[in-house]
Amino acid sequence: MIQLHFSPSSAAMVPHILLHELGVPFEKILVDTSAGAHRSEEYRKLNPNGLIPTLVDGELVLYETAAICLHLCDTHPEAGLAPAVGSVERAHFYKWLMWLTNTLQATLIVYFYTDRWMNPGNAAGVTELKSHAEARVGQMLDQLDAELARLEKLHGQPWLLGAKYSAVDIYTLTLCRWTRNFASSPARSRPHLGPYLQRVLARPAVIQAFTDEGLAQPWI
Repeated sequence: MIQLHFSPSSAAMVPHILLHELGVPFEKILVDTSAGAHRSEEYRKLNPNGLIPTLVDGELVLYETAAICLHLCDTHPEAGLAPAVGSVERAHFYKWLMWLTNTLQATLIVYFYTDRWMNPGNAAGVTELKSHAEARVGQMLDQLDAELARLEKLHGQPWLLGAKYSAVDIYTLTLCRWTRNFASSPARSRPHLGPYLQRVLARPAVIQAFTDEGLAQPWI
């Protein structure tokens, strides 16, 4: 059985939702980050980076959220959560998946973990860094909003790849949720992004994963 090493409200939410969408049996293994379990010797044998999530699928041990998404989509093609390999749609799937993990998520990590870039006690530096990171995330959310507006205007299509729901919609919801407490406008406040997030949030697999993780409402 597939095992998902997770912590609530982390990037592990992406494969967690995806596994429910696929309808395959899996075991959730909580990694208590508040107790430092992600830095333990035992966990680092699975993921030497000490980050969440990690997926164990038989003999395969896999980390990096985007890689886990690709593996699950490719091993369950019948679910249709990624376009066919070699198609134009698949190319756009890769583009958005990499943008989400390398651009939006990376900037969100700067916002939430300023201690990784600032010396202890540098309160002014932390404030400045968080402010710049939040502004950059805001620009990225505007980009998502504009793309959804374009698709809606041209084709009336509801998802990030157009007509068909995919794993990138799951990833988008997860990262946009992280902005819910931003001092500036969170993702949900944008005219096209807000309704889009509600469409993703209404899916039974999403509701199941959020409920399983014990997350308090409102969810975004």
